[in-house]
Amino acid sequence: MRRLRYLFIFGYEQALSCIFPVAIFGALALTKWFDFPIPRYDILLIWCLFVQVVLVKTGLETMEEVKVISWFHVIGLGLELFKVQMGSWSYPDEALTKMFGVPLYAGFMYASVGSYVVQSWRRLDLEFLKMPPPLIAFGLGIAIYFNFFWHHIWLDLRWVLIGLVFLVFGRSIVTYRLDDRRFTMPVVVAFFLIACFIWFAENIVTFYNGWAYPNQLSGWALVDLGKLSSWFLLVIISILLVAWQKRRQELS
Repeated sequence: MRRLRYLFIFGYEQALSCIFPVAIFGALALTKWFDFPIPRYDILLIWCLFVQVVLVKTGLETMEEVKVISWFHVIGLGLELFKVQMGSWSYPDEALTKMFGVPLYAGFMYASVGSYVVQSWRRLDLEFLKMPPPLIAFGLGIAIYFNFFWHHIWLDLRWVLIGLVFLVFGRSIVTYRLDDRRFTMPVVVAFFLIACFIWFAENIVTFYNGWAYPNQLSGWALVDLGKLSSWFLLVIISILLVAWQKRRQELS
């Protein structure tokens, strides 16, 4: 019974942390099946802005957390603008709030991941132990982000980077609190589990035409499992962004 209780608490806290992603899923479904007087990507942008305001007003997110999430907008939109131009994926619907083929609501897709990370961090009282020196960790994070651009020009170094992740974070663990007890998990396992969650969410988003990969333009298909490696690496950037902001708050 005690294990079931801890499982329920974990599921409840995770569900609360996923409010932003779930709100986006709901809007994607609604705008796909019902017609509106303005383009759906524009509606999605308005909706995402509304949800962000509600999360702050209700105290589910703090302004400090919103500052962290804003970095996900910047990094995400930069990646989107490049990837869409390279043909990695596309946004097939028209919109007034579209820039170089990328609707502005796309930044909120990354922001929703940031929202999940910062809320989980707070709700589960996460602590990271045996982490690598900040210079090495953030250097690896920058290399990971750079590779998302670089592999279109020359070599894809993702598997080298994944190997470095296991080398650098292999001893690291994350602890989290469920009621009166703390649990532990290897950091690389946490990275992978979050990546699996995002891959599953990505299938939902593409099903509702949030965006489309080249093989989905003629009809929806399951997102390639190979995308798990990309999300695994992006999760690391997400965790490091939040860790960096929290470190800044502690020093200020």
